[in-house]
Amino acid sequence: MNIGEASTASGVSAKMIRYYESIGLIRAPQRSGSNYRVYSIDEVHTLRFVKRARNLGFSVDETATLLGLWQDKARASGEVKDIATSHIAALETKIAELQGMVKTLKHLAHCCGGDHRPDCPILDDLAGLSPPEPRKGH
Repeated sequence: MNIGEASTASGVSAKMIRYYESIGLIRAPQRSGSNYRVYSIDEVHTLRFVKRARNLGFSVDETATLLGLWQDKARASGEVKDIATSHIAALETKIAELQGMVKTLKHLAHCCGGDHRPDCPILDDLAGLSPPEPRKGH
């Protein structure tokens, strides 16, 4: 199949297929007599593997390692599990960071009057300004 058909079958855009080939993540396919890329079903399976790994947030380097392990039938599954558990830890750290951002932004949004006045604790926080002190006696 040609690159368009491989793209449709794998769900990976033709542009990304060419990119993955250019960086060596996947090997370049055979070429036809007129120099068109010709993909086999095995190459489509490889593209699907890459797409799934990337959709799960694995980096290109991690995806390359996982792809190599997938293609190595003598691999130890422990290597795969180590990569996955390391990625889980990184995702959990990222989730905690994002939850912290949400908490901070919710607080700032709550403190913002959202009215016609120019005072805005959200912008003050972004600028690194301390929040205004509450006025005493009012």
